[in-house]
Amino acid sequence: MPSAALGRSAPVRLILPSDFGTRPERTYPVLYLLHGAHDDYTSWTRETDIEAFTEGHGLIVAMPDAGPTGIPTAWRGGPDYETFQVKEVPTLLARDYRASGVRAVAGVSTGGYGAMAHAARHPGAFKAAASYSGILDTTAPGVPAIMDAIVARENLPARSLWGHPLLNILTWRDFNPRTRATGLRGTALYVSQGSGVGPGSGGDPLPGVLESALWPSAQGFARALPLLGIQATTHFYSGGGHDWPYWKREFTASWPMLAHALGVPE
Repeated sequence: MPSAALGRSAPVRLILPSDFGTRPERTYPVLYLLHGAHDDYTSWTRETDIEAFTEGHGLIVAMPDAGPTGIPTAWRGGPDYETFQVKEVPTLLARDYRASGVRAVAGVSTGGYGAMAHAARHPGAFKAAASYSGILDTTAPGVPAIMDAIVARENLPARSLWGHPLLNILTWRDFNPRTRATGLRGTALYVSQGSGVGPGSGGDPLPGVLESALWPSAQGFARALPLLGIQATTHFYSGGGHDWPYWKREFTASWPMLAHALGVPE
C-alpha cells in the first residue's frame, strides 16, 4: 500500500476470515502482529501456524512492515512507521476490508516494543496489547546500546532513530513504553520475558544472552504498572531464548486475553 508516512509503498500481509467473501455485510475485528528486528512482515506466517490458529475465529490478522530494524516508530528525519501502522493501515482496512474499530496488537522483540508503545501513545486505539520479549524500557541501563546495535546492524546512520540517548533524552522518553505507561490504563495487557543466559532452542548462545539483557527492562516496566493502577498479566520465566519457540508458546498463552478483547471465540 502507498504510505505518506513512509514516503514509499510498504507491504502488509493479511489473513482474511474464511467467510469474508460470502458475508459482505459483516465487519471484523483486527489482530495486528508485529515482527522483530532484522525480519519482515512474513515472519508470523513463516514461523508460526497463525493462519490455521485463527481459522474460524472471525477476525482479520494484519502483519504490517516495520522496516529492517523492526522498530515501528517515527525515525528522526526519516520514515514514520508508527503512523503507518496505527493510522494508515487501519484506515485502509476499514475502507477496503470491512475492518471494525476493535483492534488488538501483539509483537515479538522490537515488535513487542511496538505493541506497547502504540497502545501507550494512542490510548484507546487497541483493546489489548501483548509483548513477547519486547523492549519495554528504552532508557534503562544498557538498552540504548542494544537499540544502537540494531540500527548499526542494518547499516543505518548512527543516531537516526531518536538521536543521542542523553542529548535527546526527551525524545527517547516520549517513545518509551515505560514513561508513557499511563496511556495503557484500560487496555488488557500481557507481558512475557525469559531470564535467558543459556543457549537458545538451537544451541546458539546469542538468543539467551539477548533475552537476559532485556530481562531488567521488562521487569522494571511490569513493576511500574501497578504503581499507576494498571493491571497486566505477566509471565516471567527462567531461561528461554530470544527466538520463536518461546514466542509461539507465549502467543498461545496470551490468546484468551486477545480473543476476549477482540470479541471472538477462544
